[in-house]
Parts: sequence; C-alpha cells; structure tokens
Amino acid sequence: MELTPEQLVSEFQDAVMELYFARKRIAHLEAENAALRQRLALATEPPATEGP
Repeated sequence: MELTPEQLVSEFQDAVMELYFARKRIAHLEAENAALRQRLALATEPPATEGP
C-alpha cells in the first residue's frame, strides 16, 4: 500500500498527537505514583517516640 504525500502527513500528524497525549498521561501517572509512594512511606513509618 502506497500513501500519497498528504496521507503521509496526516499519518505523521496523528502519530505526533498520540505521542503528545501519551506523554501527558505518563506524566500524570508518574505524579500519581510519586504521591502514592509518599503516602505509603508515611503509612509505614514507625510512630514518632516521645522524648524523656
């Protein structure tokens, strides 16, 4: 199957948009993952001990 130049440009633009949204989703998931790791770290910390 051979694409016309216009079809190639359209396919390229679609791929660029997919990559843009995938990167946005990855950034969102990374931020969510960091927040969850922080919550987990706080939940598993031993309780602070009172001084004498």
